Amino acid sequence: MTERVGIVFVSHSVLLADGAVALAGQMAPSVSLVAAGGTDDDGIGTSFAKVMAGVGAADSGAGVVVISDLGSALLTAETVLDMLSDDERARVRVVDVPYVEGGIAASVAAETGADLAAVAAAAESARGAWPAAEPEGAPAASASAPAAVEGGPYEREVLVRNPQGLHARPAADFVKLASTFPVKVTVNGKDAKSLLGVMSLGLIAGATARIASEDPAGPEAVDALVALVESGFGEV
Repeated sequence: MTERVGIVFVSHSVLLADGAVALAGQMAPSVSLVAAGGTDDDGIGTSFAKVMAGVGAADSGAGVVVISDLGSALLTAETVLDMLSDDERARVRVVDVPYVEGGIAASVAAETGADLAAVAAAAESARGAWPAAEPEGAPAASASAPAAVEGGPYEREVLVRNPQGLHARPAADFVKLASTFPVKVTVNGKDAKSLLGVMSLGLIAGATARIASEDPAGPEAVDALVALVESGFGEV
């Protein structure tokens, strides 16, 4: 199996770090996710030793992204980074991003096999994902009829069928499938390979997902994603 980037969740709370790992693990089961929460005696605070050990445990050779919850946790992570050898430091990215959103986005990107830079970028996308969201107001159309325009993108519309819509798990499945194709695909104008972009659309049951690609090789990806949405993600 391809080595995947590991993720370390640094938190002032043991429970918060453990919870973040449990949540991310639902969507990134193949990724090394390590909780580094609390002080050395599991009190509220951070531990240099736990973060250092976490970085070592999470690195399988592809590198590590470190996510922190509050300012002093970030300082602890950066102190660990400073203490690493040059070779080790080159494989670690400490990012200052929203804890849950950034951590989940990074974990799903790592699950797709993305490299260290791409996983760090996925985490950093959490800073602006929600403010950039646009209302999902596209009118419903025929369930999934191809809507390619001569010389334009290949586009299909599909009704979201599963009762909870594109919540975290199905959104992650959608992104992971999109990431298996080398072409650019969008869903209602958002990058289909961006977890937070997809989730920001708020696609609830009954909403219309407009999936499109301008790439000549895009129809296969669009059709596969439409089929996934039509399947109800195993929830119907």
